[in-house]
Amino acid sequence: MDWEQFTKQLVQQMGFADCKIEVDLEHRSAGVVVYDAPPSFREHIPAFVEALNHLSQILAQKHGQAPLFYDVNNYRKEREKLLTELARAAARKAVATKEPISLPAMNSYERRIIHTELANHPEVTTESEGAGKERFVIVKLVGQ
Repeated sequence: MDWEQFTKQLVQQMGFADCKIEVDLEHRSAGVVVYDAPPSFREHIPAFVEALNHLSQILAQKHGQAPLFYDVNNYRKEREKLLTELARAAARKAVATKEPISLPAMNSYERRIIHTELANHPEVTTESEGAGKERFVIVKLVGQ
């Protein structure tokens, strides 16, 4: 399976001619940079990333391979940074108020970032609650 060629063709068929594709098979990741996107594209990047990742899973399963995880215009990288900052802020607030802090609903990948960021925090613990698209993380003091 030529992931780079597949991705380039897919992105071009979506109407973007000027793009850069970088595939890292060792880390099962791919970066897509779209240069000729209209300004409104930024607000649709989350859906674009989700669609690419979904197609990657289907295609990988069909070919008996592990899927690639896509990032588009560094959206995922920026989102990870925002989520780690959110996790730290929630931990500070939980410690200061001694109350559990509920974060907004997130997908499993984003919840994992929160859990991982706070896993070694000595004063707080995390747990997920809810179901489906409404699942969210609660940050609370250890022993609470």
